[in-house]
Amino acid sequence: MADTSPRRSARRGPDPSDFLALDAELSAEERDIRDAVRDYAAAELAPRISEWYESNTLPRDIAKGLGSLGLLGMHLEGYGCAGTNASSYGLACRELEAVDSGLRSFVSVQGSLAMFAIHRWGSEEHKQQWLPRMATGDALGCFGLTEPDAGSDPGSMRTRARRDGDDWVLDGTKMWITNGTLADVAVVWAQTDPDAGSKGIRGFVVPTETPGFTAHEIKHKLSLRASLTAELVLEGVRVPGDAVFPEVTGLKGPLSCLNEARYGILWGAVGAARSCFEAALSYAMDREQFGSPIAGFQLTQRKLTDMVVAVNQAGLTAGRIGRLKDAHELHPSQVSFGKMANVRAALDVARTARTVLGGNGITLEYPVFRHMTNLETVLTYEGTEEMHALSIGQALTGLAAFR
Repeated sequence: MADTSPRRSARRGPDPSDFLALDAELSAEERDIRDAVRDYAAAELAPRISEWYESNTLPRDIAKGLGSLGLLGMHLEGYGCAGTNASSYGLACRELEAVDSGLRSFVSVQGSLAMFAIHRWGSEEHKQQWLPRMATGDALGCFGLTEPDAGSDPGSMRTRARRDGDDWVLDGTKMWITNGTLADVAVVWAQTDPDAGSKGIRGFVVPTETPGFTAHEIKHKLSLRASLTAELVLEGVRVPGDAVFPEVTGLKGPLSCLNEARYGILWGAVGAARSCFEAALSYAMDREQFGSPIAGFQLTQRKLTDMVVAVNQAGLTAGRIGRLKDAHELHPSQVSFGKMANVRAALDVARTARTVLGGNGITLEYPVFRHMTNLETVLTYEGTEEMHALSIGQALTGLAAFR
């Protein structure tokens, strides 16, 4: 007689972790990258993540391991960078965030914000000086755009850069800067001509050892605790004239970098959602009430079904956006679509998974509540849901509704 128990029947059919076999569409190289990151994350990062989260720390030495895998600036060409396609970078973000959003943020800020800014907008001297060391993790970067009073409206920033002879002198404050206390170099955006409005904004490559530059860690966070966040204070920071990005002016520079980071986020959210779903499924198969696994109860199966649908729909979205980016056909509004839709889906999965785990769901023994609190931050950084909705709305109507 066949075994028809819930435990046995739930394991038939598609792979629960990839229900629509989305990874079957990957190339051999993409699968190798996925596996390498997944194996490294499981062996070196996952066993320590609860400790880092609880203590609100992230050791600098993880950069060397990530660099040895080629993950830092992996989608950039030359200067010691791996030069992978965008889909491979997305897969790496997915596997890192399956462990914790803070790990994906670490890689994202290093590669898609600081390194990308230098690679795309910096002088050849900037690139040669910083990118090879950043690719190996020997040097870390941060990205100074957001200010205490300028988040969704970066054009209103108060940080100023003025010429003084051949030098630039920077004064201002940047807020919510990931890796700020770890960084050796900061990409700082500042207003050089207030009369020009946002067109006066320019980017500067600022070594953090420069006199007048300080970074203060932001304490008492309840989210992204395995990530170091800082306030940057610039008081008369003097840099040479060639510290400025030579060509780009206005918001084009910083927004191009943010678009790169948002791309990684929309992939990372899939990893967080998958982790929560897998934890809920495993728990439901093992947890017994009323004499049988709760996975056999109708309401629990509905929750599991809703979660696996959300995870796979988010995966489809990420995969399609990745292929558009690889084909150089990706529009910023499509990145907004992915970031908004996938983070929303991941939050729903995390909250549902928490209900499956009951009281156990709020402990660090399981990843669910940690993911859920992290995703509350992911929902609003690199563009709030409201700003992404307006980006999509403008693409649909041709009408900007930001003001």
